[in-house]
Amino acid sequence: MIKEYDLKGALTTLQQGGILLYPTDTIWSIGCDATNAHAIEKVRRLKQHTSTGGGEILVDSIEMLRQYVTHLHPKIETLLLYHVRPLTIVFERARNLPAEVIAPDGSVAIRLVQDAFCSSLICELGKPLLATFASMSEGTFPVNFGAISSEVIEGVDFVVKHRQSEKKISEPSVVVRLSKRDELIFLRE
Repeated sequence: MIKEYDLKGALTTLQQGGILLYPTDTIWSIGCDATNAHAIEKVRRLKQHTSTGGGEILVDSIEMLRQYVTHLHPKIETLLLYHVRPLTIVFERARNLPAEVIAPDGSVAIRLVQDAFCSSLICELGKPLLATFASMSEGTFPVNFGAISSEVIEGVDFVVKHRQSEKKISEPSVVVRLSKRDELIFLRE
């Protein structure tokens, strides 16, 4: 059950350009309003990243997704509607997003969330969220809240309490890209 104070606190933080630590439909993430370049820079500083791109953009609907990609292939749309596990799609071109979330090659990774908390938060904000692993080391991800370092917890503006007590091991999403020949390439299964 989603607690109102979690949703309100997270929403206020996002609206004020802050960053949060929150559970997604996959793993715990550090995130912010994905359209706020200043907030994205705060996430980068916390994680000590210097390059652009990185992280995923979370949307709550196919309609929202269409606002941020130049083309949504019918094969991808069908996959998003019927895929059971959380699925991140790497799109070749992004639009209406700050350069800070777009990879050097112009691509962007976007996931249609399945988690009720994330979906509610995105819907209330009316904008997508940035999600990046809640860890300081590249390639490692926290399997539950207990695996998150105090450095991350102390470095964000708001920590969501929702699902902190869960002990189940979480996994990152499946990641796919559509090839030039319209074939699905699985980058992470």
